[in-house]
Amino acid sequence: MQSTKSSAENSGTTAEQYDGFTAEERAAMKEHAQEQKKAAARRGSSRLEKEAAAERDVLAKIAEMPEADRVLAERIHDIIKAAAPDLTPKLWYGMPAYARDGKVLCHFQSAQKFKSRYATIGFSDQAALDDGAMWPTAYALKELTTADEQRISALVKRAVG
Repeated sequence: MQSTKSSAENSGTTAEQYDGFTAEERAAMKEHAQEQKKAAARRGSSRLEKEAAAERDVLAKIAEMPEADRVLAERIHDIIKAAAPDLTPKLWYGMPAYARDGKVLCHFQSAQKFKSRYATIGFSDQAALDDGAMWPTAYALKELTTADEQRISALVKRAVG
């Protein structure tokens, strides 16, 4: 006789518990929706006003992070601003990101964001980091040494092209 239990019931979960996304992923999508609403509300503002507001949002998000992530995010923010002053800080799915012409080039993901054991700096397909047929697009961060900071600065400069 064939079981009438659903696969969710067989795995010990209920359909209400699983909808294809984790709680953290759903939270990130909600943050993205809020970011879009804020951006829409700023449509009448000048470009400089929008950029200043977006950077304030990024700095506020960084300030909310647990200390270990906050220290890394603050340093990454400074490195990116120095290496590529033309990139515009903005929130992207609740993460500090840096964009050119509205398209995210790189972002910082705190370890807390998806309950990971380390923070990351990631690069999008907009980044000019191509190196043969395969290259890294994200780097784990547990701390930043001077050499790490220099490497990140070089990566950001290269990513900008």
